[in-house]
Amino acid sequence: MSDYEKPVVETSTEEGYDRWSKIYDGEDNPLVTLETRHFGALLGEVKDLKVLDVGCGTGRHSLELAAAGADVTAIDFSTGMLKQAKAKEKSGAEGIVFRQQDIQSRLEFADGIFDRVICCLVLDHIEKLELLFSEMRRVCRIDGEVVISVMHPAIMLTGAKARFTDPDTGAVTYPESVPNQVSDYVMAAVQAGLTIEHISEHLVDEELIAKSERARRYLGWPLLLLMKLRP
Repeated sequence: MSDYEKPVVETSTEEGYDRWSKIYDGEDNPLVTLETRHFGALLGEVKDLKVLDVGCGTGRHSLELAAAGADVTAIDFSTGMLKQAKAKEKSGAEGIVFRQQDIQSRLEFADGIFDRVICCLVLDHIEKLELLFSEMRRVCRIDGEVVISVMHPAIMLTGAKARFTDPDTGAVTYPESVPNQVSDYVMAAVQAGLTIEHISEHLVDEELIAKSERARRYLGWPLLLLMKLRP
């Protein structure tokens, strides 16, 4: 049965990601595949740095950063995602500080204690962008960096949004999203007092399709937006 033939359900963001957590790591996700191609080079060396992973999900970035020698703290509001992130079979998870927190409120950390703050594939679910960008700036060292990735707003013109097929119900499930634009991300960063050092858009190409056939329908469309910001 194709996705077009399955029942469709919309959920709150938290409920959706709790359900998605059961299959997230093993799913064919072209957005994650494309981000993996570019994100590491943008973030750079992290050995011996204190890193905050905002909206860590199942810990895919946290685990890689810890393996690279970073001191990682990871936060998320989804109980299901954090449970998967802390799974015993995930090598290195025991060395990461995982905390449950709603990132649409004030972050529970002191000022300027992290060398790097990352927020990956989260912002299309965030309504209070100015608050989150301000908080990421606050907890980042003055000589640190804030690095973000997000689904490119243009792809939403095709009808694409974060979605998955619920393994329990078989329904195509859409966690609540917010139709933020590129300008919203830029203005949130600027108004938070962050300087934009890097911004780039990444399209669906044949290299991505070779790894994720699901991406074929979006060939030529911008799928990923990356930003590196400095306090």
